[in-house]
Amino acid sequence: MVLFYVFTPLFILHLCHRFPWVNKLGAIMIAYGIGLLAGALNIIPESAKPVQDIITSVTVPLAIPLMLFSANIKSWLHLAGKTFLSMLIAVFSVVVMVVLGYVLFNTGKGDEPFWKIGGLLIGVYTGGTPNIAALKLMLNVDNDVFLLVNAYDMIISAFYFFFLITVAQKVFQLVLPKFKTSLTEQERKQFKEAAKDPYWGILQKKNFFPLMKGLGLSVLIFAIGGGLMMIVPEKVQMIVVILTITTLGILASLIPGVNRIPKTFELGMYLILIFSIDVASMVNLSDMLGSSPHVFYYVALVIFGSLFLQVIISAFFKIDADTTIVTSTAMICSPPFVPAVAGALKNKEVVISGLTVGIIGYAIGNYLGVIVAEFLKAYF
Repeated sequence: MVLFYVFTPLFILHLCHRFPWVNKLGAIMIAYGIGLLAGALNIIPESAKPVQDIITSVTVPLAIPLMLFSANIKSWLHLAGKTFLSMLIAVFSVVVMVVLGYVLFNTGKGDEPFWKIGGLLIGVYTGGTPNIAALKLMLNVDNDVFLLVNAYDMIISAFYFFFLITVAQKVFQLVLPKFKTSLTEQERKQFKEAAKDPYWGILQKKNFFPLMKGLGLSVLIFAIGGGLMMIVPEKVQMIVVILTITTLGILASLIPGVNRIPKTFELGMYLILIFSIDVASMVNLSDMLGSSPHVFYYVALVIFGSLFLQVIISAFFKIDADTTIVTSTAMICSPPFVPAVAGALKNKEVVISGLTVGIIGYAIGNYLGVIVAEFLKAYF
């Protein structure tokens, strides 16, 4: 069973590597699909739950530092003014819609407090799957609720993504300026690299030992975060652990030797794929879909409502349509979708800024998710 969880992502990455149309679906979505199928077919015995819980508790804390080691913090400080402003507007729009949706759709029914769902949505729509996975642990969210939010996210995000790659540019240019080119040769090389198949590199022999060093450092950071559990109240243990791991991961990225380790981000995503298959295999999706329509409406409002609000505010600040679209993509869909959207816009220049915005989202998503969740809990 453990071998199934550990090696199935290799099969997924192989499919993404061989077939472009599979790659467009996204490795995360395929991982959830395989996990749900395994759960529906009862491949995993019920007695396996203790092992599944261990996998869930280990993969995410190990993945977070690995995904942050390659972050270029200094480049964040030099992010183009319009792009940085667009990112702030996107984050603000998501937070506003999460709060508004909480007020509109919180029925007070069910076993899971609705403020936890608000925290999950902040995490996934400012960062991505690693953040919603971390917030699941931090907020102690039930597996069924977590998978329900993910299922609705996938369904609604598919329509959102289709809108972005088809008519969004023409529609938004009715109220937003057109993009003005300013591409340098160095940036041209960067976006070409960003558009390549990145995850396959973790299997190359030359990257094995450097990646083991990165994994060892991630284990050390995990151990430090776990050690803090001994001295903090049980109620806030997971919050302290995850935020400590996130902070130490960011600080470690400032060390040149750590920052230059190749493919640490991809190895972290590999662990997230293991997590995705594991948690999806624990539940029966057919028992959940349709049972909580208010959650569906909540997710839809946050996705499309935040995009609508972002466009309105961007029009006031005269931010161009392409930058608005790509920053929304980085927030709502996460960085792996940025090159695909940029290609649909016929504007490869926005790839690097979109990827940078997405990485910043990974870094802030855990902090912001907890803050907003606690705010909703305390004041609504």
